[in-house]
Amino acid sequence: MTQEAPEREAMEFDVVIVGAGPAGLSAAIRLKQRAAEAGGDINVVVVEKGSEVGAHILSGAVLDPSGLDALLPDWRDMGSPIDTPVASESFKIFGGSGSLSLPVWGMPDMVKNHGCYIVSMGNVCRWLAEQAEGMGVEIYPGMAASQVLYREDGSVRGVVVGEMGIGKDGEKKDSYEPGMELVGKYVLIGEGVRGSLAKQLIANFKLDENSDPQKYGIGLKELWEIAPEKSRPGHVQHTFGWPLKDDTGGGSFLYHYNDNTIALGFVVHLNYKNPYLYPYGEFQKFKTHPEIAELLEGGKRIAYGSRAITEGGYQSVPKLAFPGGALIGCSAGFVNVPRIKGNHNAMLTGMMAADAAFEAVSAGREGDTLDAYEAAYHGSGVKRELFKARNVKPLWSTFGTRIGAIALGGLELWMNSIVPGLSFFGTMKHGKTDAAATEPAAKHKPVAYPRPDGAVTFDRLTNVAFSATNHEEDQPSHLKLKDPSIPIGVNLPVYAEPAQRYCPAGVYEVVSGEGGADPQFQINAQNCVHCKTCDIKDPSQNIVWTTPEGGGGPNYPNM
Repeated sequence: MTQEAPEREAMEFDVVIVGAGPAGLSAAIRLKQRAAEAGGDINVVVVEKGSEVGAHILSGAVLDPSGLDALLPDWRDMGSPIDTPVASESFKIFGGSGSLSLPVWGMPDMVKNHGCYIVSMGNVCRWLAEQAEGMGVEIYPGMAASQVLYREDGSVRGVVVGEMGIGKDGEKKDSYEPGMELVGKYVLIGEGVRGSLAKQLIANFKLDENSDPQKYGIGLKELWEIAPEKSRPGHVQHTFGWPLKDDTGGGSFLYHYNDNTIALGFVVHLNYKNPYLYPYGEFQKFKTHPEIAELLEGGKRIAYGSRAITEGGYQSVPKLAFPGGALIGCSAGFVNVPRIKGNHNAMLTGMMAADAAFEAVSAGREGDTLDAYEAAYHGSGVKRELFKARNVKPLWSTFGTRIGAIALGGLELWMNSIVPGLSFFGTMKHGKTDAAATEPAAKHKPVAYPRPDGAVTFDRLTNVAFSATNHEEDQPSHLKLKDPSIPIGVNLPVYAEPAQRYCPAGVYEVVSGEGGADPQFQINAQNCVHCKTCDIKDPSQNIVWTTPEGGGGPNYPNM
């Protein structure tokens, strides 16, 4: 029986922004700046599903300050937490017991990090939120936007936030709260990678019908406190190669902060073929490399987390504006893969959308398509940057790491530094989705991974504890199966059920039934770190990630 929609209070704003990441907060600040310049005001609200701003932000991160320079030119004098400029960098190809350094002077300028800063994007977003609130922006953390609201003409008019108190059985508990409707003249979606509302809107308005499928990676990250004598404040290191095979894209990052802490991370491109591959296991194995193990010896792990990354770039950017709103930041996918950067583009696109929304509201409009934002993107440096790097990801996927990424990708970037847009390859296509790239298990062999030692390498559940992940247990699982029979009936016999391995938090298990009964598919939703990998990589596309109650999920410190 279909339950009637609950009656909800509604709050009206000029602009509603979903997601307090760099894109959403930059949009909010820009809207207030434009209003102040015009001698007026504009009502702006930002909703964030994390328990606080920054709780769900996970990024490397080396920040290109161009976005911040455009948004807040005086940020260096405003007490920002951006205080570790890049002082040195290295690029290496790892083998099992050693490494080969690539000459930094020979690298294309685009991938160099001179003028950038090593940051915690979580702390940057906390600081941006302070600036936004100081301008009068309302920010509601712990409020998950779970539903899109539409006008009678089909345009987006707002979102439902804060519905809480539904039990595992689907019935309303005594503590039930129906949530609230946040209604706006325009709604900007800045949920980050593979956001649940963005996914619905892209499908509903067919925003991706003229773009390639979006491509993704999974990024895994640990913060470590290392011995002071090993600290190199401002040093950046990126590696290719071991432990990944040449036909599997990915690599590592290592960033030294100025307080004896490092950000150590590993990225695996999600178009890998072998369903036995275990991204978390690859990360832990990477840490046993002599150079990394020596760095970590005597240190201690502080935090752990994981997040999907958009990698499609230029070819995969969908139409950005739809009736009543727009996609900003990683909801649309502006990461430059060879640079391993997207925060500056997220900020810049948030500002572009804010400019278009401000002009529309000022003209008395609402609910139409912000064509000015689309036009701004197509004439912007964001698009030009992505265009120059457009073939690196497909070259990597087609020819492997050494030939595709390093040789041909490097040549491509050098050519573009001389003549922007120049390429022997034109504009390559990405082809199939990452889910469709997964091959049957019969074509591959299981991969052996070393047992965690508890000092440098750790099991998943131990590490999840270092993400401070927590969910209200008496609520429906936010990880939905379109067909509950698929995991055991299809994915297990055909693909050895890869959800057991691609999830970085141990959410999915295949467990034996009692007394030798048939195996069962178990979902431990309380472990979920909101990385969205399951929604992306499931070969049957049977898992749908939806928002749990607001405030649930990881609580990342300094990530």
